[in-house]
Amino acid sequence: MAGGFEEFTEAVAKVSGGTRVAINAPELSRVAVLGGGVEGRLLAALCLAEGADVTLFSAYGAEVQMLRASSGVTIRGDGPVGTYAVDRDAGPSIRTTAELDGAVAKADVIFLTGPVHKMRTYAMVLADHLQDGQVLVLAPGRSLGALEAAWMLRIGGCTADITLVEAQGLPYWISETGATLTLSAVGPVAAATLPRGRSDVLRGLARYLPDLVEQASVLESGFADGSALVELPALLLGGPGLEGAGAPVPMGGVALDENATFASLIGTQHRAVINRLAQERRLVAQAFGLRNLPDTDAWVRIHAGALRGAGARGIPDQKAANTLMRDGVIGSFVPLISAAKLAGVDVPVTQSMVTLASSILGADVAAAGRRLETIGIEASDIDSARRVMDAIAAGTR
Repeated sequence: MAGGFEEFTEAVAKVSGGTRVAINAPELSRVAVLGGGVEGRLLAALCLAEGADVTLFSAYGAEVQMLRASSGVTIRGDGPVGTYAVDRDAGPSIRTTAELDGAVAKADVIFLTGPVHKMRTYAMVLADHLQDGQVLVLAPGRSLGALEAAWMLRIGGCTADITLVEAQGLPYWISETGATLTLSAVGPVAAATLPRGRSDVLRGLARYLPDLVEQASVLESGFADGSALVELPALLLGGPGLEGAGAPVPMGGVALDENATFASLIGTQHRAVINRLAQERRLVAQAFGLRNLPDTDAWVRIHAGALRGAGARGIPDQKAANTLMRDGVIGSFVPLISAAKLAGVDVPVTQSMVTLASSILGADVAAAGRRLETIGIEASDIDSARRVMDAIAAGTR
C-alpha cells in the first residue's frame, strides 16, 4: 500500500484524535461487555459489583442460555465474593442480549473479550455503532492491540472520537466450574490509552480494574506484554528432560491440588528459554526507543503467578492452553517478529517458539498474526516507523 504510514496516521487521528472529548472519569457507569466467555462473565460481575449498569452481549445462544439458566455468575476466592444475578426483573442484574447495537448504544465503556480473532471481529463490526466519548477496552490487548483495533475501526468507517484502552490483563486469574468462577488476584497490569495522555479514563476504569499501571503510550504497553514469553515455554516444553518447579512427589505419593499451579510448570531450563525470549523482546523494543520494560522476574511474576497460595494461577486444561498458545503467537510473538524485521534484529528463539506452537496446533497460526503491514503500516526504515507510530500514539496526526 503506497503511503501506508501516512494513511494510517490520518486514519487513527480521525478515529481518536482531534478535539478532546471531556469524559467525567468517575461516571463510567454504563458498561457493555462483548463476549459471554469466562472473561466476559468475570468483567460483567466485577462491574455489577461496583454498581454499574451492565449489559452482556453474546452472539452464541449456548452462552446466553447457560447464563439465563443459572442463578447468575457466582464468584469465590478473591474479589467480590457472591452471586450476581442475570436477567432478573427486580434488583441489580446483568442484562444479556444478542443485539450488538442495543448493547453498545448507551454504553460509557465497552469491554472486548475473548481471543484475538474475536476482538478483531468486534472492532470491525463496532465501527458503525461507536459514538464520541465512548471508551473501548481491550483486555488483554497484547502487542499492538490498540493499533490493530484503530485500524479495523478505520476500515469499518468509524469517525467517532473514542478512547481505546490497551490493558495487558484482568485483575484475577480465573478457575471455572460451571457457573462458578474462583478467582486469584493478579499483580499490576500495564495499560495505556490511544490517544495517549487520557489518564482520566484510566482513573475511571480503576473502579473495575483496580491494578492498572499507566504506561506512556500503547507502544510501551504493547512491548511490555510478556504473556507469551512466559506462557508458551511453560505450556510447550514438558517431560522428563525439563524439570518443573513444583514440589517433588515421592514414589507412591499423591500430588496435592494446591501445588498444581502454572508457576510449578516453570523450572530452570524453562527459565533459560524465557530469559532468551525476554532478551529478544528488549532488543526490539530498544530499537523503537523503549527501554523501561519490566525485568524478566517481573514478567514471570505477572504472567505465571505465585508458586502456591495467594496469587497462584491454575494450570489450564488443553482447550484453554491451545487458546493461550494461539493468542500468544498471533498477538504477541508475530508482532514482535514483524517489528524485529523492520529493526533488523534477529529473534531466533521467538521464531522457534512460533514454529513449535504451530506444529502442535496443527496449523500455520503465524499466518494470522498481527503484523505491521496487516494493520496498515508499511515502512522501509525504522526511523520513519518510530516517528509516525509516535504521532499515532499521541493522536496528533
